[in-house]
Amino acid sequence: MKFTDLFIKRPVLAIVVNLVILIAGLQAIRSLSVRQYPRSDIAVVQVSTTYVGANADLVRGFITTPLERVIASADGIDYMESSSAQGLSTITVHLKLNYDTNAALTQIQAKVAQVRNDLPPEAEAPVIDLQTADNQFAALYLGFSSADLDQNQITDYLTRVVQPKLSAVSGVQRADILGDRTFAMRIWLKPEKMAALGISPSAVHDALAKNNYLSALGSTKGSMVSVNLIANTNLTTPEEFRQLVVKEEKGVVVRLGEIADVVLGAQNYDSEVRFNGEGATFMGIWVLPTANSLEVIKNVRATIPGIQAQLPTGMKVGIPYDSTAYIQDAINEVLRTLTETLLIVIVVIFLFLGSFRSVLIPVVAIPISLVGAVFLMLAAGFTINLLTLLAIVLSVGLVVDDAIVMVENVERHIHMGTAPLQAALDAARELVGPIISMTITLAAVYAPIGIQGGLTGALFREFAFTLAGAVIVSGIVALTLSPMMGSKLLRAGATERGFAGMVNRHFESVRQFYTRNLAGTLRYRPVILTLWAVVVLLMIPFYMFSQRELAPAEDQGVVFGVIQASPNSTIDQTNLYTKQVYDVYHSFPESQSIFQITSPTGGFGGMVTKPWSERKKTAQQLLMQSTGPLSKIAGIRVIPLTPPALPGGGNFPVDFVIASPAEPQQLVEFAKQLVGKAFASGLFIYADSDLKFDQPQAEVVFDRDKLRSQGVDLSQAGQDLSTLLGGNYVNRFSIQGRSYKVIPQVKRAERLTPEQLSQIYVTGSQNKLVPLSTFATLRTTTEPRELKKFQQLNAVRIQGVIPPGVPLDKALRMLEDEAKTILPQGFTVDYAGESRQLRVEGSKFLGTFLLSGILIYLVLAAQFESFRDPFIILAGSVPLAISGALLFSFLGLTTLNIYSQVGLITLVGLVSKNGILIVEFANELQEKGIDKLAAIVEAAGTRLRPILMTTAATVIGHFPLVLAKGPGAGARNSIGIMLVSGMIIGTAFTLFVVPSIYMLVAKTRVRASETELDSGGMLPQPADVAVWRETGLRHIG
Repeated sequence: MKFTDLFIKRPVLAIVVNLVILIAGLQAIRSLSVRQYPRSDIAVVQVSTTYVGANADLVRGFITTPLERVIASADGIDYMESSSAQGLSTITVHLKLNYDTNAALTQIQAKVAQVRNDLPPEAEAPVIDLQTADNQFAALYLGFSSADLDQNQITDYLTRVVQPKLSAVSGVQRADILGDRTFAMRIWLKPEKMAALGISPSAVHDALAKNNYLSALGSTKGSMVSVNLIANTNLTTPEEFRQLVVKEEKGVVVRLGEIADVVLGAQNYDSEVRFNGEGATFMGIWVLPTANSLEVIKNVRATIPGIQAQLPTGMKVGIPYDSTAYIQDAINEVLRTLTETLLIVIVVIFLFLGSFRSVLIPVVAIPISLVGAVFLMLAAGFTINLLTLLAIVLSVGLVVDDAIVMVENVERHIHMGTAPLQAALDAARELVGPIISMTITLAAVYAPIGIQGGLTGALFREFAFTLAGAVIVSGIVALTLSPMMGSKLLRAGATERGFAGMVNRHFESVRQFYTRNLAGTLRYRPVILTLWAVVVLLMIPFYMFSQRELAPAEDQGVVFGVIQASPNSTIDQTNLYTKQVYDVYHSFPESQSIFQITSPTGGFGGMVTKPWSERKKTAQQLLMQSTGPLSKIAGIRVIPLTPPALPGGGNFPVDFVIASPAEPQQLVEFAKQLVGKAFASGLFIYADSDLKFDQPQAEVVFDRDKLRSQGVDLSQAGQDLSTLLGGNYVNRFSIQGRSYKVIPQVKRAERLTPEQLSQIYVTGSQNKLVPLSTFATLRTTTEPRELKKFQQLNAVRIQGVIPPGVPLDKALRMLEDEAKTILPQGFTVDYAGESRQLRVEGSKFLGTFLLSGILIYLVLAAQFESFRDPFIILAGSVPLAISGALLFSFLGLTTLNIYSQVGLITLVGLVSKNGILIVEFANELQEKGIDKLAAIVEAAGTRLRPILMTTAATVIGHFPLVLAKGPGAGARNSIGIMLVSGMIIGTAFTLFVVPSIYMLVAKTRVRASETELDSGGMLPQPADVAVWRETGLRHIG
């Protein structure tokens, strides 16, 4: 008794097995978390060190270089980059994908601690921060504004009240405040008054350090009582600081308030945030990598009404940007596509079978297979995301195949006069081998994707195994439930009447027409094989000349704008221009909200668009339309761009790195040439280098001889200048349980020009004040805004934005070609961000594709116990389908990206199923006594209907992917075009090429002489074969 007989003869057992699969899957749906993409730990460790007052070159030499040297020896680093700017060193360590972040963080912390004492004592301790780089933006931004409170008060309220509440929401990683104005006691020094009263900067510094001291006295204990001790050694209010004595001489007291304006101000005045044109403070909500982002943001939104009810009078809250809106809309679009695909597949099956009873069998198989796959997702630790949902959509066309083949075979046996029960038994026995082969083949094709490393493996592992799981469950359903249902639902003669009869008659006509043409083509096998060879060879130019990109651009409902201002701009000046940026964005009717974060030398902002149902233009179209008006704003440069399609892509799609031990000045010259070539190519909306020597700098040049004659100590002069100009904090004071910095500094208006700086006095011998102008001169120069390094080499990055329709690979190849002619020996090129992902991931496809082909070949060889038959199946179907799909990428209808590449690998499994059906049946016929030529013709004719049905179900069922629009449509379009075009062209060729290759390669199992084809294109047959053509296999032996 065959395995399948058990379930046909015991229908309750078949029902129970499949109900268990269904119930387990339904329970799993409730337990799965929802994300945009599968979890991938794309992490960076950022080491930031503040060295207030130091220029970029000083920061690079004394902070960045020693830190980089020790950090580079840590494990798990993919690449490392650094930036040395005025007063700040930032080292960004990009970890290898899915590397243990805790281990990396611990190692880097230990490395930094090794050189902490080698850094300048004036530098603050390095701050080490672990960040997830799968998304450079927070999941949600809240905007707070008030007509009554200033930015300092708003920041303090958010820090004390709102931030703790939002941080406590389950799944929130952190809640960051942007555009904050943290309280600080600002001591705005007056150099003229200080000079007149003989107060040196060091005297102010010492007075603050010695008289604002946080003391912990402990407690005193007697025999019966214990009393805590405190002392008022610290200052807490502006008035207390004003009354601080900085000098007392001959009974004359000079207080701090006499030489400085003391105000409770802000720690930093160099950033400003605006929401819909009004001043605001933002709070960004970051979600834990393991959390369900949709659920977390839903819970955060649920807390907003309570927060809003407690806000101070006049303060309001809004939502400038919510990334989960795109995720939710994209998921809804995929679910809609899934519904469309289900309905289309059901209609296609009905049109091919013509009977509602017949249709019911595959229709029942679809939900059981899909829901069963969800249970496997839960068991494997997967999530519901855009890629696993896309896998579910694709699997609709795959899981129905086995059920279709089974139903068609049962009907064929009934049509030959067999009773339904026996017909189900015979049909299931015949198809056990082919269904197992097809299931294992299609599941095996995804194994190389599932085990692949890198970003593609991290993203598509869940996709691949979800598809494989659905196919495996569908094979189980096809062998347990479908034949049992066929024995109960299908009736003799039912397919010969009405619509079903008409469908069957038409298919019989199609089968006969195909058989005659196949027999005719087999007379000219050399021509067919030559045509096959030509189509196979065309794969090479089609692949080589197809445009490439990492992933298709997606409309995520937002257009960002990076703002660049002149290096000596102030925040007020830059704000004048950013208001014009707001006007441009506001002029678009598709605009819903606008946000801007401005600093003196630039900023960042964006336009959040209305929902997709309320607009006709895509984000990419709006980007192109905004380019012109934004370019006309004088005084700043605005670079519009859209978010990267995949996690970890960075800000700019083009991120081309030139690295060398050479000095930065040389790098700048070569970068300028490449930027010019980039604009001349017409491939770029924007291109520029990130290294510019345009930062104005007033250098204080000391005359050491005069210093000595004036009795001025050089280190003391440096400390005095740092106190007056640097903005260093001395110590902290407390307000309501929180500490804030005390910062002495000359007001910005009094330190803008070299002439003003020359009026400054520093401490000389015997604490006498000496004018700076007596021993120093000021020299105006320019310095780089920041100095970049990449992998510890001096570097410059050429970053660019390309218009929609220009593949990223084309832009990078242009830069690579020009770099070969421009750069001298010793200069190397590298990549960062999305460009790095493309270059790393794009080179893996051929290896993965070949591995899939080899794995399928070995699986089929084991199934058929032959090395010939797998070659026939794969050679006769796969190259033709791949050529057909690549034709459309060659013509520019899509690109080669990670989605289309996965589509190509999926094609390997899909079209192989057609060859399996034909070759398996032809071998059986040979073993029953039919000669090879007659066997292959009859096998192809008999299997024509299930092949056409499964192909039509796949093609028409996946056609909604080709027509998809809205959020996430780019990925669906790309994979849909590959599958639909490849299946149509591949199946059309397979039906004629597989028989020809079979005749050339297959083993002759019956030593019968090959008959020649007669002039009518039909095969002269022995009597038993003629009977077999009419009545089937029943009496052939």
